[in-house]
Formats: sequence, C-alpha cells, structure tokens
Amino acid sequence: LAADAQVALTLRLLGGLDTPEIARAFLVPEATLAQRIVRAKRKLRDNHAPYRIPRAAELPDRLHAVLSAVYLIYTEGHTATSGDELTRVDLSREAIRLGRVLTELMPDEPEAVGLLALMLLTEARRPARTDAGGALVRLADQDRSLWDRALIDEGHDLVRACLRRDQPGPFQVQAAIAAVHADATFAADTDWDQVVALYDLLLTLRPNPVVALNRAVAVGERAGPEAGLAALTELDAAPLDAYQPFHATRADLLARAGHLEAATDAYDRALTLTTNPTERAF
Repeated sequence: LAADAQVALTLRLLGGLDTPEIARAFLVPEATLAQRIVRAKRKLRDNHAPYRIPRAAELPDRLHAVLSAVYLIYTEGHTATSGDELTRVDLSREAIRLGRVLTELMPDEPEAVGLLALMLLTEARRPARTDAGGALVRLADQDRSLWDRALIDEGHDLVRACLRRDQPGPFQVQAAIAAVHADATFAADTDWDQVVALYDLLLTLRPNPVVALNRAVAVGERAGPEAGLAALTELDAAPLDAYQPFHATRADLLARAGHLEAATDAYDRALTLTTNPTERAF
C-alpha cells in the first residue's frame, strides 16, 4: 500500500479515529478519504495480503508510516474534530504511550525519539490551553506557570539526545521548535529568529503547505503582521482552502495589520470550517 493508505487504514482500523477525523488530518474531503480506505481494503483482499509481525530488518522501512499514524492520533487528541471539549485526553495519552513503546523498541531511531519529544513538549502545555471555564487560551496568553515542567524536562532531554545524533528529521525539528517555545518564560521571550530558522529547515525536509503556514505564523511574530501576510501569499493556498487554521491565521494577521473587513471575511470562513465548539466560541 502507498504510505498515505497505510496510515489512513491504520488510523481507521486500529487508531480509534473516524473518517471525518482522518480526512481532516489529511486535508482531503471525507468522500476522498473514504474511497482511499475502501481501495486499500480491496487491494489487501485481492492480493491475499498476509497479516504477520514484520521481521526486524523490515522495521526501519515501515517506521515512517507508524510514526505518522501515532502523530495523527496525538493531533486529534490535542484538538478534537468534534465533541464538547477542546481535547481528547484518551487519544493523547495513548499516542504518548505508543511513542514510549517505539523508543523502547527502537532506541537508535532518532525520529522515534523526536516524535516522543514533540508530543511531551506539546502535552506539557495542556493545563494552560483552556481557562477555568473551559475557554480556549492562545499560546501567547497562557499562564506558563501551569505548564508541566516534568514533561518539558523529559522532552528537552530527548531533543538534546537527537541533536547529538545529528541526523535531523521532520519530527526532531518540530520537537526543537516546541523546545524553543518551552524555553520562553514569557511569550515575549520567544526566540522567533530560531523558530523561523527551524521552520526553514523543516520546509526542506517536509515541503508542504501546512509547514509553510506555520512558518508564516512565526514570520508574523518575528517581523509583524504585514510580513506574516506576505509569507502567506508565497505559499500554495489551494490545498489549505478547507483547512481552518489557514483562514484563522489570515484573520488574525489581517486584524493585527488593521485590515478589519478582510479579517472579518477570513474569520467567517474559519468559522464555517470549525467543528470543535471550544474553537467556535473562541
């Protein structure tokens, strides 16, 4: 199976995710994702594909799909597609458990270590992501004293272990970005130059519109909203038209730049794509 089909089928059959959740993760319509899963099942059936535990020599070639599946399970847990809460703690905890299993089974695989570090550093912020009433709190506005220092310390140790290996991969770079955020006692202390440089590296390793979008956010924080908007215009926006964070990002940058009518239109578009009630309320 193609890698995308492997991951989609894993998420559907083993990962506890529904088709709409997987479709959001892949930035494709639900019908497209459903067809992809049906074709994958049919191919396995028609080829009489056996189910067996792979040999040790086969594991490295299969690792990327497994890491991607675990990462997308965590992503759905971090911000749920639907439901009454912003997050799904059950999915996040299971993804982290699987990440720990992977690093125990394959301790010499830096991307497995990087994924675990990324999840731990992100999970550390969970207590501050909503206020006492359950409302969403932006990263810049979070009470960082609520962040889980034990998870941050563990994540930092794993990032340093990755740096010593000097075999950078996408999950390791994302973990390094999360570590930069964790280093900042206050939002104003964030080293945005380093964040942008890391996103530049990530773009070379994983050139896709979502990475470019996140880079534009960092550019906007480093150099102001007009610079962020300029970075947005440079990326291929077509795949992001149904991606809520793209329109929410545009709206925020436009509002900060004083383009209020355009910002309103962008927020309206973001709202039509928002299925999580906590995000809708924000």
